Amino acid sequence: MKTLKGPSLHLAQFSTSQAPFDSLAHISKWAAGHGFKALQIPAWDERLFDVAQAAQSQAYCDQIKGTLAEHGLQISELTTHIYGQLVAVHPAYDAMWDAFTPARLQGRPQARTEWAVEKMKLAARASARLGLSEMGTFSGSLAWPYLFPFPQRPEGLIDAAFSELAKRWRPILNLCDEVGINLCYEIHPAEDLHDGTTFERFYALVDEHPRCNILFDPSHFVLQQLDYLSYLDIYHERIRMFHVKDAEFNPTGRQGIYGGYSNWNDRAGRFRSLGDGQVDFKGIFSKLAQFDYPGWATLEWECCLKNQEDGAREGVAFINQHIIQVTDRVFDDFAGAPVNFQQIQSMLGMATAPLEGIA
Repeated sequence: MKTLKGPSLHLAQFSTSQAPFDSLAHISKWAAGHGFKALQIPAWDERLFDVAQAAQSQAYCDQIKGTLAEHGLQISELTTHIYGQLVAVHPAYDAMWDAFTPARLQGRPQARTEWAVEKMKLAARASARLGLSEMGTFSGSLAWPYLFPFPQRPEGLIDAAFSELAKRWRPILNLCDEVGINLCYEIHPAEDLHDGTTFERFYALVDEHPRCNILFDPSHFVLQQLDYLSYLDIYHERIRMFHVKDAEFNPTGRQGIYGGYSNWNDRAGRFRSLGDGQVDFKGIFSKLAQFDYPGWATLEWECCLKNQEDGAREGVAFINQHIIQVTDRVFDDFAGAPVNFQQIQSMLGMATAPLEGIA
């Protein structure tokens, strides 16, 4: 069994234009001071990272690693969620997602998709130069607006959406294979890959691509009311990234999973800082240890109540308390004794002469 690595910190919810969150050097010093051991860097955040330069320059990648190493940190993974989302955008969301793209691409969905695919490939090459093995992303969503079938979906609509999704992602997965990077899709509401069934559909359409893997975040399963412990039993072989994020679900007579269009404070399902929600992290960390999860435990702070400084400080302690230092011995070894083959035969009431074919 393996002991999980961690805690790492996902920087997407922390970087701002103000110190200490305004540069990789500043945020590294801050994170190390809180006790983090690694940082998960969002590849789209140009305040922290230049993905195009990292894809082309080993010297730049060595500089990035050196910046973290000055504070005793390393890079756990790059994440590419914004780029991944832009690989597949339903027209209903064009206007909102245009805000995440250069002005020259706005109002040009095809050009935006091509740009996003290229950014994904750059991030994969950058990950390889940085010596990483995993990269997180979103799948994007072509079918999400048709989640609830009323009026009834036309026959073949979902099949067509997933076929197109697989077509767009296959070249990226192939490039990831060339450079040795596992692409880990965060299973997430509003993405076409939002539960086990949708992941399986996609996985089959990309011919069970060896680089098609999962970023596990149990908070999204709480909000969907999906059994996340059973999910680990089913998909542990494909899970290679882990966001440690808490959530709660408190349905009322007025709202449930869909949330009534309420803001985050007033929804039945809410993200919470670690330890303040309902996720069974003892069960999760136990299963990940049991299944030899090879990666990092990464804090992702999202909370509608608690501030990020307290969330980070408490989150470090929470993750450290839950990481299981796996044992290198069996607890009842003390009761064992050497036994030879003849003794085994005798214990089973078998003939003392070796059986044919057994040495």
